[in-house]
Amino acid sequence: MASALCALVLLAALAGPICLRLRRSPAFITGRDGRLSTSTALALAWTVVLLWLLLAILGYGLTAGGGVAYFRGGHGPLAPLTTVYLPLLGGPYLALIAAKTVVGLRVEHGSLAKPAAKPTRSGRRPLRELIANDSGRTDLMDLQYVALSAVTMLYVVLFFLADVGGGLPRLPDEMWALTGAPAGAYLVNKIAMRANPVITHVSLTDGRLTVEGGGFTPDPAGPPTLLTVDDTPVPAQADPLTGALTATLTDPGTPPFTVVVTARGLRSDPYRYASPSKPAVPTQQQPTG
Repeated sequence: MASALCALVLLAALAGPICLRLRRSPAFITGRDGRLSTSTALALAWTVVLLWLLLAILGYGLTAGGGVAYFRGGHGPLAPLTTVYLPLLGGPYLALIAAKTVVGLRVEHGSLAKPAAKPTRSGRRPLRELIANDSGRTDLMDLQYVALSAVTMLYVVLFFLADVGGGLPRLPDEMWALTGAPAGAYLVNKIAMRANPVITHVSLTDGRLTVEGGGFTPDPAGPPTLLTVDDTPVPAQADPLTGALTATLTDPGTPPFTVVVTARGLRSDPYRYASPSKPAVPTQQQPTG
């Protein structure tokens, strides 16, 4: 019991300052668009968990474990490190490196829109970005990656606290699949993601509608970019500096209304504009196959 309490104190001492730092300034785990990066956050979380395990085992071995002899032998406290725990850590890091590479290449070649996130007043980023796409809509692949990784971490932490003296918990070798498989699905989703237009913000001032985001550039050989308000087409112009779409509404009506942008035959997620005093949020839809 005392060993478990000491391990919990060590976890708090290790993870607490990191969480406080990221809460004040999350730039370390944000992507190139300023949003929280799912792959970076999970890779960091697994790093903290594994570092905590190693430090806790080191402390136990040098105090209650009897010294250097505690670490010797083929069934020592670190025996599962290479067969289970390094693969558990390797999956998220491979997903991190590959996702950054894929997204960077797609943005560079214009096959993916990654508009910058709107800054928040507090400077903090909402945790919901870990399971949402760039439009703010919940992404099933991101959700399963975060959920299964969190469950696996919980398994590791609780099994370790149940027997600190036993060293790294003897989890099944197949346990790595709980991070490896979701990480693979997450990466495939990044590769297969369509370059849909992304609406990040909508404002209405004196009948002038401004739609900010990315991916609004039309195909030179195709139809022009289409802006609709409650399914009614509205003539729009693109700002050459910011890329935002602007339109004059002859009858703006009373919010809320739904804004959609269609470019290169691809349709953005519907964006529900509420009112100037209330932040608008993307319309939530059930994922389609």
